Order: sequence, then C-alpha cells, then structure tokens
Amino acid sequence: MAPPELGEHTRRTVSAGQFHPLGASARTDGVNFALYSREATDVFLLLFDHPDGPPTDVIRLPRRTRFVFHGFVHGVGPGQLYAFKVRGPFEPAHGLRFNEHKLVIDPYARAFSGKVQSQSDVLLAYDPYSPSRDLSLDTRDSTRAMPKCVVVDDRFDWQGDAPPNVPFEQLVIYEVHVKGFTAHASAGVRQPGTYLGFIEKIPHLVELGVNAVELLPVHEYFVEDFLTQKGLTNYWGYNTLGFFAPESSYAWGKAPGAAVFELKSLVRELHRAKIEVILDVVYNHSAEGDERGPTLSFRGIDNRSYYLLTGSATEPGRHYMNYSGCGNSLNLGDPAVIRLVMDSLRYWVEVMHVDGFRFDLASVLGRQEGAFRTAASFFDAISQDPVLSRVKLIAEPWDLATYQVGNFPVDWAEWNGRFRDTLRRFARGERGQLRELGFRLTGSQDLYGDDGRTPYNSVNFVTCHDGFTLWDLVAYDHKHNEANGEGNRDGTNDNHSWNCGAEGETEDPRVNALRRQIAKNHVCHLLFSAGTPMLLGGDELLRTQRGNNNAYCQDNDLSWFDWSLREKNAGFFRFVQKAVQFVRKYPVLSRRSHFSGRDQNMNQVPDLRWYGQNLGEPAWSDPEARVLAYQLDGSEAELGAGDYFLFVILNADRQMRGVKLPAIDGHPWHRVVDTSLTEGSDFAEDGRETWLDPQSEYLVSAHSTVVLLGRPR
Repeated sequence: MAPPELGEHTRRTVSAGQFHPLGASARTDGVNFALYSREATDVFLLLFDHPDGPPTDVIRLPRRTRFVFHGFVHGVGPGQLYAFKVRGPFEPAHGLRFNEHKLVIDPYARAFSGKVQSQSDVLLAYDPYSPSRDLSLDTRDSTRAMPKCVVVDDRFDWQGDAPPNVPFEQLVIYEVHVKGFTAHASAGVRQPGTYLGFIEKIPHLVELGVNAVELLPVHEYFVEDFLTQKGLTNYWGYNTLGFFAPESSYAWGKAPGAAVFELKSLVRELHRAKIEVILDVVYNHSAEGDERGPTLSFRGIDNRSYYLLTGSATEPGRHYMNYSGCGNSLNLGDPAVIRLVMDSLRYWVEVMHVDGFRFDLASVLGRQEGAFRTAASFFDAISQDPVLSRVKLIAEPWDLATYQVGNFPVDWAEWNGRFRDTLRRFARGERGQLRELGFRLTGSQDLYGDDGRTPYNSVNFVTCHDGFTLWDLVAYDHKHNEANGEGNRDGTNDNHSWNCGAEGETEDPRVNALRRQIAKNHVCHLLFSAGTPMLLGGDELLRTQRGNNNAYCQDNDLSWFDWSLREKNAGFFRFVQKAVQFVRKYPVLSRRSHFSGRDQNMNQVPDLRWYGQNLGEPAWSDPEARVLAYQLDGSEAELGAGDYFLFVILNADRQMRGVKLPAIDGHPWHRVVDTSLTEGSDFAEDGRETWLDPQSEYLVSAHSTVVLLGRPR
C-alpha cells in the first residue's frame, strides 16, 4: 500500500505492461511506462492534466522485471504529462538518497512541459537548515517546482529526408548556438532565438560554404541557483536535465512537445541544404551537482548506479567523484548507464536524424577504475553498435584531471587543442614554434599516426565557443569577464592572444588593419591545413564578446550574433567564403586520408616539400625562426583539379621577409592570397590570379600569409 502522503489513486485501468523499452511508449490503447532502479522498493507514476496542477493520478507501477518497474496505463496517449516518485532507503552516508517526497523526471523523457518553475530549495533532498545538511531527510514536496515529462508521438513528415553523408575528408564544421544564431533583433527572422528561426538563416551557411553545423547542447538543461541569483543563466546548456529531450525554450510553439517537432524541422531543412547536423552532447555529468545539489532525476531514482561515488564498489560513500568539474560524474562502468547513453544516442540518430556527436569532456566517458582507458566499455559499446559505429564521433579529449589528445579509439575524431595553441602562438610571433607548427599543419601525425588514424581525425580549430572569438583573439591581451559576476576570476588566463597594440576596441586604423590581417592569417592556417576544420560561428562576421572568454552565462547581445556585422565586415566574410571555395577547388588542400609532409623524424614525404626563406630546409630548431614555406603537388591525376602546384608562405615575424621561390618548369607562379593587401585584393577571384614578376622571390609582409598557384602556361 502507498503511504498516505503519496495518496495512491487512479481512474485509469492499469496492467503489468512490459519492462522494455524504458521510458514512456505510446501504443494504440495506452502508454507503457518503465523505469530502471536497482535499489528502489516502489515506484509511483504521477499523471497531470496541467504542468502547474496537482496530479490527477498516482499509480504504483505494478510489476518489477530485471530491476525495471513497469506498468501499462490504458486510455492515455501522446501529450500526457507525467513524472515519478521513488521509494527506497535514505542512507546518504552509503550513497542511498531515495526521497519519495521529491518528484523526479524520467531519464528517458522525450520532452518536457517547460523549465523548472522555481529555484526553490524544495528541490533539495535534505533540509538546508539542518547542521548535517545532506545527511538529513527533507519531507517538503517538490511537485510544483518541477517540469513534467511529456509522452511524445514520434510521427513526423520527413519528406524523404536522407543524411547528406558528407565524407569526413570533405567536412567543414560550423560550431553555433541555436538561440544565439538568431536571437538578436538584427537577425530579422520571424521566430528569433528558436529552431524555426535558425531555418531562416540556413542560406547564410550555404553561402559561406560549410557543410556541417555543430550545435551547442540542445538537450534540455537546468539553470543553477547561483546564476539566477545574479540575473544570469546557463546559456551554453552544458548542464543536462534530459538526454532524450530537446531544449524546450528554443521552441516557438508552446504546446507540450513542440520542441521535438521544431528540431526535426530544423534537421530536415539543414539536410535539404546538404548540411549535416552534429550535436554537442554532455554525458559526463548531470544537472544534479554534488551531494548539495537538487534532486531532479538520477539522485532520487538510483544514485549508486548512475553516479561515481567515493568509497568502493561494494561500499559506496556519501560524496561524488567530480572528473567533470560540475559536481558529479556519471558511472559509465555500470551497464544501466551505458544502456541509457547508448539508447539516447541511437534515438537522436534514428528518430531525430542527426549525423553525429561531439562529446563534451569525453575523457570522463573512458574512465574505468579512475583511469582513462582507450578500450573502456563505453568505447567498445559504440564500436560494436550497428547504428552508432557509422556516424561521426568527435571527442573533446580532456576532462578536469586528464588530457588525452591523440589517445581515443581509431573510429573517433578529436578536437585538437594542440593545433589551437600552436597556431595561436605562432601567429603572435612566439619563439620556437616551427617544428610543432609543421606537425599541426599536416594533420598531427605525431598524435594520430601511430594508431592507424588519419589527418581527418584531427578536428582543427583556432577558436570555439569556450574562449575568445576570432576578433577578440586579435583585440585583447587579457580576458574581460567582469559581466559574469566572479570578479574576472573565471575563464582561462592562457589565451595566447595579442591585441596588436591596443586593448579592446580602438579607432586607430593601423591597429585595426593589423587585426584583420592576423584574423585572415588564422582563417588560412585553419582551412589550408590537413585535418577537419571547425569555424566558430560568427567569426566570419568578426563577432566580438568584448573580451569575455567564458560567456557561458551571457544569454544576451554579448553572445548573440549581431547580423549588422554581415554588411560592416562584408570583405572579411568574402575572404572566408573564398577560402572555403579554394579548398574545394584544389583538393590537395583537403587531402586528409593520409599524412604528408613529415614523418616522425621530420624527414620529407614526397607529396609536400618544406622550405626555409632561401629554398633550403626550414630552421626547425632555431627558436628565432618565424617564417615557414611549403609546396603542395596537385598534379596527380586522381585529384581531379588539373595540373597545378601551390606554394604557401607563413610569416609571423614583425619584419618583411624575402622568400625564394622554387622554379617548376612550365608552371609560373601566380598570387592567390596575400593577407597584407587591402580587402578585395587580398584573395584573387578564381581565374584572375596575379602573375608574379619576378618569379624567383616574393617579399612577404610582416604578420602575413601568402598562397601562390603554379599553373601551366
């Protein structure tokens, strides 16, 4: 019997149902509900007619099979609101935190009725005024403070949608925030800041030339108290509440489940434009924080299964392991947790039609017995899965305690943080960068070549959501995060940036010209390097965050795209667009299926030749050398772009340098790119490249990049 405080009652017919699939599954005559909990004693299903109202039904799930509590409720269907209360022992010192007074959401919920309605402390599982805090049971009910889960109808008119299946070798990724893309009034869309608003700006992506978007988290997320108390929010969304549910606040429609329909519409329209959809996903931790955090889902359902706890496997402790830096780490060593993550990933591929995933703090996912393992259970499960083994898998290969760039399994690509840092150091003229630069430009063979991977496994980037934008990278020496309310202590101090002579915005034309020149250098270095390039959304417009390198909490015009920059910086946008087109026209630049240029001993490899200033070997070991040149041979018939050679010169010196040019019989040199030239002249139109005179040497301006084309007479 249910205790009086739960008040078990229902007007519905309830039968045993099935233990699989987990979550809420709509059938013709009702809905099957199934919830995993190894150590609970009872699970109660609560049904609601309104998100803010009391439950209409409180149903004790009648059957338990393989640790799954399940029941079939007749006469309900899609649109039904529901959640759970779970009974079990409350022994926090041993990791057991059941509290039947707290409403918990279904880990498999595919939509929510909205955001958490209150940041009240009734969400906690303990009395906040008790001296023992989380060791004491709080009996206050949290039902009204919690969002409700929505039973979803998966039917959708995909209109013949098919994945673009862009080969990794051809991918150009654009990292972008769904809301920030169109939230600003200057976007001029009908439904700003939403999935539908994003659709209206797809032509911009097509014109730019990217063929994949990497969306910052679109899983339903939770906003922490410490942010709302400061008038801020968790804008980036790296605080997942539901691993199957699209973020409800990005939906224009207000009906329960509208986010599912609208995100499917966005995916369909991106696919129609031949653009793939990669989701940034956060399976390393949940929104519940540490033992002082709110009880929202896992903590109140099966704390010892879902989380890594202190103590041992046989004697779990009170506290949470915190490899993520966010209070907890999910226990990917537990079969139920692996099943949850795998089911979630398959759902997004099979039902939502996404094309791949970027895994936040992915080193956490490979931890077993506290240490990172390339052969961890989660990686093995992915590699054997017939659905997930064929999609794009990208790791952020670090966490709070370990840096694993180059150490992920063979079927994973990785964000290459060493590419970012090396290219930034070189661009601002730091000493001793040439040897490292050679590896980064050619696909990082030293990181990926020893385990059968290729250059495209290196996702190259200079900027991303976490840190300075491209403009801020050349406009600020120091972070300026005062708006975050933490006394400018948050965010990294290690930016490898250079303000070009003035901190922040300036009217000095020489400073601004140099900034744009170095920004163009970064675009060339990124797009013309071997590997998979990733652009930060808005960099093509020279978007600024006014020096904030940790804008995770800024849901305002600091983070949103200012579309007036499209006109103001039209010349820079055109430069980026031409660079993308140039890579497509000359496939030797996107040769990503094998390494070229240098082996592990820095010896020449035939399809790429390195040069110093005078046609000799580069000064790899000279700490003062800041000029590097290389020649690419595009004359091979299988490349399909004709008979040509490219010669690229990178000068990070503060002085102009003369660079000798190799003579190639019958292929005179023409200038394609010189970032020191004025906009319009800096990147030649196709077929209108400038014939060089003399052919033997090029004077390369300070802080500039030059690309020459050798083509038949």
